[in-house]
Amino acid sequence: MSEETVNSKSERKFSRAVLKLSGEALREVGSKDNISPEIVERMAKEIQQAVKNTGVELAVVVGGGNFWRGASASARGMDRATADYVGMMATVMNALALQSALEEEGVTCIVQSAIEMKNVAEPFIRRKAERHLSQGRVVIFAAGTGSPFFSTDTTSALRANEMEADVIFKATQVDGVYDSDPKKNPDAKRYERVSFIDCLTKQLKVMDATAFSLCLENEMPIVIFDVGVEGNITRALSGEDIGTYVCSEA
Repeated sequence: MSEETVNSKSERKFSRAVLKLSGEALREVGSKDNISPEIVERMAKEIQQAVKNTGVELAVVVGGGNFWRGASASARGMDRATADYVGMMATVMNALALQSALEEEGVTCIVQSAIEMKNVAEPFIRRKAERHLSQGRVVIFAAGTGSPFFSTDTTSALRANEMEADVIFKATQVDGVYDSDPKKNPDAKRYERVSFIDCLTKQLKVMDATAFSLCLENEMPIVIFDVGVEGNITRALSGEDIGTYVCSEA
């Protein structure tokens, strides 16, 4: 982790980060379309501005839930490994759509896939990805880890540690971590800062267990924030007080 990362929330500074985008963030709520070109374009504009204004080296991990959920398909009778591989293909579709939109904004963007697809993406090679990032390119990691039974949350945690990032930004549709479901409990309390241990003892849903364990063991902080608010990606990369900061010490 970079020595530039400061524990004080108001003074956080990042040089390299991983942004986790869910597939659902790329579709219009209530729409029959799996992906919204308008939303992808807006996301690309936000990422372009964030990288330009902050200088942070940025990698993106995108989910595929707008097209397919392996766990749901498995629950309906499909072989789990096969269902997960289909989900990995869904993340590649989202990655390519985001790459195209970023390139329209003048951002040099590389898609690396954990499953080899020579015609559409580079294979994931850690050192090559690091070199892309150091040269100011945005790298999108697609196809998850390349293995079934692992979520894109786990991919984010794995790639963040491999890239020696300072932080994971998990872009969601809520403005942080709460002590209970804010949609069901109007008195739910939002945490501005919470420790890994408190997340475990209070059973706060930050990431799935495998992803969370990777972050806990490697002291990789996580920022949970609402990607639906315009400008929040820039605010997050700038180290502003936004969402919930999950770290070793609250």
